[in-house]
Amino acid sequence: MPNTAALVLAAGKGTRMHSDRPKVLQTLLGEYMLAYVLAALRPHFGENVWIVAGHQAHMLEAAFPGGRFVLQAEQLGTGHALMQALPALAGAGCRHALVVNGDVPLLDAEMTRIFLEKAEGADLAFATLNLDDPGSYGRVVRAGGKVSAIVEARDCAPSTLKQHHEVNAGLYRISLPLAEALLPRITRANKSGEYYITDLVALAASDGYTARAVECGRDENLLGVNSPRELARTEETLRRRVVARLLDRGVILHAPDAMRISPFARVEPGAELTGPCEILGRSEVQRGARVASHCVVRDSVIEEGAELRHFSHLEGARVGAGALVGPFARLRPGAVLEPASHVGNFVEIKNARLGEGAKANHLTYLGDADVGAGANIGAGTITCNYDGRRKHKTSVGEKAFIGSNTALVAPVVIGANSLVGAGSVITRDVPEGKMSIARSKQKNLPRKKI
Repeated sequence: MPNTAALVLAAGKGTRMHSDRPKVLQTLLGEYMLAYVLAALRPHFGENVWIVAGHQAHMLEAAFPGGRFVLQAEQLGTGHALMQALPALAGAGCRHALVVNGDVPLLDAEMTRIFLEKAEGADLAFATLNLDDPGSYGRVVRAGGKVSAIVEARDCAPSTLKQHHEVNAGLYRISLPLAEALLPRITRANKSGEYYITDLVALAASDGYTARAVECGRDENLLGVNSPRELARTEETLRRRVVARLLDRGVILHAPDAMRISPFARVEPGAELTGPCEILGRSEVQRGARVASHCVVRDSVIEEGAELRHFSHLEGARVGAGALVGPFARLRPGAVLEPASHVGNFVEIKNARLGEGAKANHLTYLGDADVGAGANIGAGTITCNYDGRRKHKTSVGEKAFIGSNTALVAPVVIGANSLVGAGSVITRDVPEGKMSIARSKQKNLPRKKI
């Protein structure tokens, strides 16, 4: 949006989480809480989103590299956070700021759009909810139907707490000229000893600015997450929404109540998943692919017609069309399985490619390797890719046959159509079409009597 920035308040400790991590780095369905808020803002603000960091700021910066951060070295309240951000926002040429708490993972782009439309034209607008149990949320005070103030719960008189059920949802659209004029006038004269952003409402109303409450009814999607119990409840809400959306789109889900699927993952209609399973990160499961129970897939692509058998774990991998994985297989970052290849039980692959139709069906480790089409890797084969200082590559040519219990000591090249005898330790290249056996000659000696 032109001349408008988004400001996410993410500096707090979140003491009720009892965690050393910032609250916004708690996860739901494998994603940081803050990632959900940013996803709701990006469609409207692009990269013009600022994050106020404070407690464990280095952890936030590491989790969101490339983010635009404002440091709130002392966490003196929401008003203080806006004070710290004003120079950056003004320097970017912004005239308005959407200010939102970083602990509202149920916020989405559509809710954000509706709020922005209803806030248009006001100097200060904020979202409100009407709750049966307002709890610790700040109460909205009206005079003659017009908003006159927001009073934080701990500063309210008992009668006000009982009478007022309209609460502040923590979502604001504020003009920067208003903020620049009124922020110097807010004080810490409250029970928390903090600068409240909510104090701007009373000042704006008394000074003739347009202060508008955008009523959002009972939409609890705007409520923040403040405790492990609330985190678990919110995660379950998200999980059910994702599952319902996939079912509506034509994804086949068996035991859907036992599935954890990130909303940032892409599962195409016609894919078939069986719970319990986890599809996390930016994973993609294409049409006709099948994922059996007890699989964990993170940031990986499962192409059309591929099959993940039980208890397989994938991270940063790509499984080609019609390929078979598992059961009990592990594909680590950089693993690429070309179409119709097979990886079987207790096989681990990292930063390696298995060519079309190639097979590694049992008890094998392939690291930093390139395996040609149609090659066969016998049980117990390992690529010895690390010499203690550097990683080295192993190349296995097309239709090569590697016997069981073989060690390929990289760097080494196994030529196409070659054969390596079982139990070999290969330290030199094997020419194309040759057979190589690298083991000592068997000797049968008399056994000493014990």
